[in-house]
Amino acid sequence: MFFKTFGWSLAITAIALVVAFLYGGPTALILCAILGVLEVSLSFDNAVVNARILERMSPFWQKMFLTVGIVIAVFGMRIVFPLLIVGVTAQLNPVEAVTLALEKGDPHTPGTYAYLLHEAHPQIAAFGGMFLLMLFLDFMFEDKDIHWLHWLEKPIAKIGRLNGASFIVGLLALLLIANLAAEHTVTVLVAGIAGLVTYFLVTALGDLFDVDGDEDTDAEDTAAVAARDAGPNPAAKVVGKAAFMLFLYLEVIDASFSFDGVIGAFAITADPIIIALGLGLIGAMFVRSLTVFLVRQGTLDEYVYLDHGAHWAIGALAAILLITISVEVNEVITGLIGVVFILAAFLSSVRRNKRLAATEHAEALTAATK
Repeated sequence: MFFKTFGWSLAITAIALVVAFLYGGPTALILCAILGVLEVSLSFDNAVVNARILERMSPFWQKMFLTVGIVIAVFGMRIVFPLLIVGVTAQLNPVEAVTLALEKGDPHTPGTYAYLLHEAHPQIAAFGGMFLLMLFLDFMFEDKDIHWLHWLEKPIAKIGRLNGASFIVGLLALLLIANLAAEHTVTVLVAGIAGLVTYFLVTALGDLFDVDGDEDTDAEDTAAVAARDAGPNPAAKVVGKAAFMLFLYLEVIDASFSFDGVIGAFAITADPIIIALGLGLIGAMFVRSLTVFLVRQGTLDEYVYLDHGAHWAIGALAAILLITISVEVNEVITGLIGVVFILAAFLSSVRRNKRLAATEHAEALTAATK
């Protein structure tokens, strides 16, 4: 099961490392490996959230996420997105932006690719931070039967009874961050509002198509519809327009998660080729393999607190992105905080499962003695 799921990731990792070595020698190979580890460590929460959404999709759309989605992740977010940001910021055409990117330059030297991308950090952090913050708030404000951190999650859920609670809290957070951003106030406000609008637009469209998604089904999903209707859980899979909107929603979430990795990568190297190999090919492929592994193993249903841990990690990442607009945060903190939340949630799930098993065993013994 492991090699079936992670086989392609391992093969592509080997190829990426060889290419990095041929491109820049041992130094490039080491940097590429470090970036791959950085991306995976930053993306445990991403994989959990992706898995929860992916398990609702039909096999056809799952394959779309793993094929078309990986192209968007590697080339869109790790190559095109930084080039686009630099091009807009420095008012360069695409050829000039690529030429600048291929030049060696220090992130502290004005006019270099890394410097220009660093200068665009307030916009990137405000947009991605607000999008992820809304994702965190909507999960925490939702009325759930299972809570991980009962002492904290239950009071937070009560706030969610207020209409528009997530929007109100998110807007207050944006106003606070923008006020602390000094000369970037207007930029942060505009980018943050864009993040809010993007989140609400994507989720609203998803809700819209969830209503009548079954009425318009892709030809490729015919078998999936039959299997869904015949299966024990009719609501398990979505198809047609609903699945397409879920796919778009998944891609936007995936893109938002990649912001911290792209920004953090420039603290290690400004070479776009090494970044594409490390973050894109190695990191993005392993995140997708991990997502598929979680879906196929039913891990999220077995370890019920993983969802909660992932969303706490999302909230922490959103807070870090917003804080870094005004204050520098060490990349080690950003990289480890998600792992800590996921690991803590996993261990809590294991203890819960053991406790439930012991209770069921005791009840069975009691029933047998009667």
